[in-house]
Amino acid sequence: MRELGIAGAWIHEPKVFPDARGSFHEWFKGPDFAEATGHRLNLAQANCSVSSRGTLRGIHFADVPPSQAKYVKCVRGAVLDVIVDIRTGSPTYKQWEAVRLDDVDHHSVYLSEGLGHAFMALTDDATVVYLCSEGYAPQREHGIHPLDPELGIEWPSELAPVLSEKDAAAPSLAEAEAQGLLPSYEACQAYLAELRA
Repeated sequence: MRELGIAGAWIHEPKVFPDARGSFHEWFKGPDFAEATGHRLNLAQANCSVSSRGTLRGIHFADVPPSQAKYVKCVRGAVLDVIVDIRTGSPTYKQWEAVRLDDVDHHSVYLSEGLGHAFMALTDDATVVYLCSEGYAPQREHGIHPLDPELGIEWPSELAPVLSEKDAAAPSLAEAEAQGLLPSYEACQAYLAELRA
């Protein structure tokens, strides 16, 4: 695993072993994860979503603590996965990083507690699975509009984004900050320190 440009975001680029039957790779290894991040991944829930081409999901995040860290992989088709630093006070606040996840290279991303997450399906039937450190808790879940011009995420211009009603009604980053919804970098760092203790 190697850390991305936003602290708390990692990419796993496994070695894929192809042969006449297909291929094999290890998409998650607990010891490697713990060595890279300094703590174990507490697995509380595993999700799977299937999306048609152009579907845009996110930007989603949860209250810290405990938030919801995610380890994300595309097992069929391809998606553009985007991690957004929404932690107020962070050195990379308002920055985002995009990673292509697909069923060829088999990369995975990990985003720690307090980061925002979104992805756009680049193919039909794009199937994404993610391991979550906490279960879904609607009262703690929030969203930011993925087309917020202040963030300026560069979604593929050839695709018309298809959003859920909930994501389309999500506030901008500035509105979420004004409403006190965003996690602070300080709170996220304190929570991570607890996990590493």
